[in-house]
Amino acid sequence: MSNNKLTTSWGAPVGDNQNSMTAGHRGPTLIQDVHLLEKLAHFNRERVPERVVHAKGAGAHGYFEVTNDVSKYTKANLFSEVGKRTPMFIRFSTVAGELGSADTVRDPRGFAVKFYTEEGNYDIVGNNTPVFFIRDAIKFPDFIHTQKRDPKTHLKNPTAVWDFWSHSPESLHQVSILMSDRGIPATLRHMHGFGSHTFKWVNKEGEGVWIKYHFKTEQGVKNLAVDAAAQIAGENPDYHTEDLFNAIQNGDYPAWTLYVQIMPLEDADTYKFDPFDVTKVWSQKDYPLIEVGRMVLDRNPENYFAEVEQATFSPGTLVPGIEVSPDKMLQGRLFAYSDAHRYRVGANHNALPINRPKCPVHNNQRDGQMRFDGNGGGSVYYEPNSFGGPTESPADKATPFAVSGVADSVAYDHYDHYTQAGDLYRLLSEEERTRLVENIVGAMTPVELEEIKLRQIGHFYKADPEYGTRIAEGLGLSVPETVK
Repeated sequence: MSNNKLTTSWGAPVGDNQNSMTAGHRGPTLIQDVHLLEKLAHFNRERVPERVVHAKGAGAHGYFEVTNDVSKYTKANLFSEVGKRTPMFIRFSTVAGELGSADTVRDPRGFAVKFYTEEGNYDIVGNNTPVFFIRDAIKFPDFIHTQKRDPKTHLKNPTAVWDFWSHSPESLHQVSILMSDRGIPATLRHMHGFGSHTFKWVNKEGEGVWIKYHFKTEQGVKNLAVDAAAQIAGENPDYHTEDLFNAIQNGDYPAWTLYVQIMPLEDADTYKFDPFDVTKVWSQKDYPLIEVGRMVLDRNPENYFAEVEQATFSPGTLVPGIEVSPDKMLQGRLFAYSDAHRYRVGANHNALPINRPKCPVHNNQRDGQMRFDGNGGGSVYYEPNSFGGPTESPADKATPFAVSGVADSVAYDHYDHYTQAGDLYRLLSEEERTRLVENIVGAMTPVELEEIKLRQIGHFYKADPEYGTRIAEGLGLSVPETVK
């Protein structure tokens, strides 16, 4: 066994680099996990000045209109009554590429929505996929390192990509989606969006339910063939950005219908897998889609930098009636996203026109670099106080939840990383399966070590024997006997 131990920046050995420390088996994540905080904080500061991830993006303004009464599930003002409209801003993006990268690469797409509600801003910060590659935030910096450039060659490194995935079988579901036809959307208008994580809705009586968000494109899903995407990347690397701008400019306003899946709180303890695991989807047979409203994009930004580049989103930007779940990946993002914005845009990023709420803001935050508003004037700057300053509102407290167990670094109970990936493969047509296999074989061919290829083939085989066998054959290898 190697004595080359992984350490913190101050040289202490790391005992668990796969699971963040939680209070009990389901969390929440503990701030005393200094290794997790160090990884996330350092990771947020690794690139200047563009975003560490989601650097290349396009955005638009619009509105959200409620079309179905869901007030019995949530007291959130933006969902309070049918016909209610809330202004919003959305930013679409690729994940791994730099600001100047091509739009039509194979990559998940960021799908970040900011609602300017009467109770403050609410952000849904998701992707165009319902799942993610990993399920614990402690693995996020390592994962993104594999997607970025090799520090020696400054080139993309397929060996690192597949080495990490092969050591992280929970990634298989998302990898299968990424390598399918949906890995390259035809336009930003022709793809779905998802909140991905599980959230909690709470009504006026304090009753809660678990929910997942689904934005279904009303334009229909369309994707690009590999050759067409490569040609467009060479001819017009800003193809998606241009398409979105032109569609809105010409009055062809793209729209999405928002649905939620709703799970009773008690089902989380008895469902067939942990519903907070972001590498899994909830069956729509168990929890059908319920319509909430429509999102329409009808106005382009006037200035790209001021609006699209300086827009900041965080899944921790919440409003009364919407709370978080013990999802380990979400728990880490609650810290990491706002921390990244404080570093990249500044301590006062929330006061920029694109980010500031449209409702009054009363807080005791003062000073900091680039404070460009009245800095609170001469108002009371602390709480509690005896001078009529803003005070807490107990009615808006988050609902309590039970925590039990010992503080430890633990994984999710469920280790079936294969059933849902296999189900996805079996849902595809023969033509779609063929393209999926060809995409994976093409992506894995440059991998330097055969053992990485064989380990990954084993994961595909466990999802579906045909899936693994076809990829093995495409790579000129055999499925390892140990997984048959």
